[in-house]
Amino acid sequence: MFVGGLRLKRFPESEYHVPLFDEIGYVRKHCPVCDEYFWTQNPDQKTCGESNPEGCAPYTFIKNPPTSRPYTFQEMRETFLSFFEKRGHTRIKPYPVVARWRDDLYFTHASIIDFQPYVTNGIIPPPANPLVISQPCLRFVDVDNVGPTFGRHGTIFEMGGHHAFNYPDKEVYWKDETIRYHHEFLTETLGIKSENVTYKEDVWSGGGNAGPDLETIVGGLEVDTLVFMKYKVVNGEFVELPIRTIDTGYGIERYTWLSQGSLSCLHAVYGPLLDEVFRMAGLTGIDDSLLAKVATLSGRMILKKVTERRRARIGIAEQLGLSIEEFDKVLLPVESAFAVVDHTRCLAFMLSEGIVPSNQGEGYLTRLMIRRTYRQLRVLGIEDKLLDILDRQIVSWSQDYPHLKEMRSTILEILDVEKDKYKSTLKRGRLLVERLSNDLKSKGLSEIPSDTLVELYDSHGLPPEVVKETAETLGLTVNLPENFYGEVAEKHVQAPPAETVEKIKGLEAQVSGLPKTGMLYYEDAYIKEFDAKVLCVLDKKYVVLDRTAFYPEGGGQPADGGFFSFGSKKVEVTDVQKLGNVIVHVVKGSAPKEGVTVKGVIDWGKRYSLMKHHTGTHVLMGAARRVLGEHTWQAGARKDVDRTRIDVSHYKRLTLEETHKIELLANEAIARNISVETAWMPREEAEKLYGFRLYQGGVVPGREIRVVKSGDWDVEACGGTHLKNTGELGFIKILHTERIQDGVERIIFSAGLPALKAIQNNDKLLSELSEVLNAPQDKLVKAAKRFVDEWREARQDKKRLIAELARKEAAKTGTTQAAETVSFNGVNYLARKFEHIDLDRMIKIASELTKKDPTLVTVFYGANQKTARIVVMAGKEAVKQGINASLIAKEASAVLGGGGSGRPDFAQGGGTQTNKLPQALKKAEETTKKQAKKTA
Repeated sequence: MFVGGLRLKRFPESEYHVPLFDEIGYVRKHCPVCDEYFWTQNPDQKTCGESNPEGCAPYTFIKNPPTSRPYTFQEMRETFLSFFEKRGHTRIKPYPVVARWRDDLYFTHASIIDFQPYVTNGIIPPPANPLVISQPCLRFVDVDNVGPTFGRHGTIFEMGGHHAFNYPDKEVYWKDETIRYHHEFLTETLGIKSENVTYKEDVWSGGGNAGPDLETIVGGLEVDTLVFMKYKVVNGEFVELPIRTIDTGYGIERYTWLSQGSLSCLHAVYGPLLDEVFRMAGLTGIDDSLLAKVATLSGRMILKKVTERRRARIGIAEQLGLSIEEFDKVLLPVESAFAVVDHTRCLAFMLSEGIVPSNQGEGYLTRLMIRRTYRQLRVLGIEDKLLDILDRQIVSWSQDYPHLKEMRSTILEILDVEKDKYKSTLKRGRLLVERLSNDLKSKGLSEIPSDTLVELYDSHGLPPEVVKETAETLGLTVNLPENFYGEVAEKHVQAPPAETVEKIKGLEAQVSGLPKTGMLYYEDAYIKEFDAKVLCVLDKKYVVLDRTAFYPEGGGQPADGGFFSFGSKKVEVTDVQKLGNVIVHVVKGSAPKEGVTVKGVIDWGKRYSLMKHHTGTHVLMGAARRVLGEHTWQAGARKDVDRTRIDVSHYKRLTLEETHKIELLANEAIARNISVETAWMPREEAEKLYGFRLYQGGVVPGREIRVVKSGDWDVEACGGTHLKNTGELGFIKILHTERIQDGVERIIFSAGLPALKAIQNNDKLLSELSEVLNAPQDKLVKAAKRFVDEWREARQDKKRLIAELARKEAAKTGTTQAAETVSFNGVNYLARKFEHIDLDRMIKIASELTKKDPTLVTVFYGANQKTARIVVMAGKEAVKQGINASLIAKEASAVLGGGGSGRPDFAQGGGTQTNKLPQALKKAEETTKKQAKKTA
């Protein structure tokens, strides 16, 4: 950490020393084990008392809860909320777990995330001050700790937060009152003895903010963190904020566990469901006394970069008088069951908020969780129970979060689709690992590197455990990193910075001092002409006006075109860009002088078409959501004059029926002539009215946001130009759909006259096809089917003929093979020229020959005026003796200026440098000879 440019491990004592500590007799001490400072009422306390990898203390609350009574999870949440509500805090509803109001994060991982950066930076007021919330959070960097730490860590948890925002002119409360509230909640409400509460000093940083914090330890368990947020992190340094925020995080699950003193946090929160998973997996008859002993020491198994869990497991096993094998035999299935109940709840919440599993963004982490869950279920032998367990989670949690039940069918269908994808991945992956293993062994390597494991997961979705299983059967070693999933997740939890393409380099600094350009296109999107004063002209082509009706490029909408007229002159406007608050017009021709009044004329045909396509995008998005489901969000868009594309999240390919339904619904919305209204609104007011669907097209920055509302059909924060009503669209025609990446469907459509032109083009194509097939349009399908059937039959006849010719030619070649063949250490080599490049014929003959002589390597080649082709095939015995046809084809093709690839037994390649064919053949023979010699 940095403050004032200095690296900071901890803040000074003064940042933590509050009057309450003096009043109730708390003293500051230093823990010799973890090297941290803490506050306690027990002057003889030696360590901080936290159960951690360093071994400061065991848990003391297992079967010995320190609270006055046990609480269920729901009771603990309500007790927390009610306590602060009675003390002047306004209770607010939890935010979504998908942080769509943030452009830097995918998920809500703490309650303060709800209010960053706009509230904490003073841009907008908080929804209440002070407030209290119980916020569901997702935290994937802890994924490898889920299970071994007996529920202390979860990928999903509820964080109880009471927050106060202190302004320079209005102090709500700060450190001392925060700790007083907290201490009263623990001692008077929950009945924990004051001397059992330890406060540990730390430094907190997250979400761009930072400050000193106190972590509360009770019975060895850290139950909450009290952060006094007063810094903003800028380039690694702490800069004081004008607003000081009380940011507290109470672990509702951990408090529930503490109050019950149960064997694990999972027992406390998921009791009946955990029992059911145990029953499904046959984990009956487990010694509870053994689990209790392990539970007291489970804090040691928290995985950090500086610790090794294996060492901790061995140490705990020895302490319990068990071998590590005995320990793992009992504990590993239990830990998997723990992970399953945590992960399935996490998945229920993720999928209920419209995330589609994919290979990018939040979808990447969703797929990671699905596949890790399947892996844990496989360990337990109950892979087929995922949907049953997840359905139980939905039923349980929808009592408090009704949207889970509303999304139930979508959640289960997504998981069913993902299950099939995962099985397909495993099938392909095992073949991939086999090839990789053979390649590594050929290089004399005996271990798959850890970075290769990450690459196999990132690029192919292969879990490292599956790689290990396959590779070890082939004689390779795989050391699984203990924190593999956490490390992978950590690389993906933050959204990459938005790409900013500076269209006019270096110009923003030059215009930054100019007044804000008046945006006439927002006052009236239908304005075609306007008068304005020239404020600045740069490089004889960049013109800045005091106001403009030209829309600058942005939000997927291209810039307007048109011209300026002044005096007797007229210059074309070729581009328009917004640089900060200033709009710059790029002109072609003699630019006007500064101070001159110009008349701007918009290319109305272009503008009006773009208005239609932008409004059409909103209409189509509303239709797609109604047809495909609430999980459907916009994943990108690009408007144009003749056609527009919109990318939507969906877990499978769009069917023709779904496409037609979307198109029909969109046109029904057009027929309803829905009014399209635009309004600038304070961000917090817009979010309160319309929720986070506002950010359909991405996060919109700033205090005020522009809301575009199409009746009850669609609402979105959007900066584009729009029609007054949907009826002006005329109609929409979907031209094409495609899957541009896993989890994202692209819909290309046209609106208005371009849509009519598209239909007319289709009619023209049908007419031409009708002529080609000599059939009326209503019988085109039948005629095409007959044509394809005949073509397939002819192709089969050709294949049979080629096979027969190949057998005859192979027999003929076989009689002269001895003269043409050379031998290298037991491998026969045959090179033969074909006058015409006929790959099917080459392959068939080579196949026949290598079947007859398994030690044979054939190199068949041919050339025409433009290209040369090489086909290499190796018999089974030749491959066993080290021949790699792929390498032979690759090296020979490189001589031809091209490339080659394939398998060890078959490959092909070629290149355009046909004059080098003799050298290429020589290279093929040399490569074969080297491989045979190496094996010998």
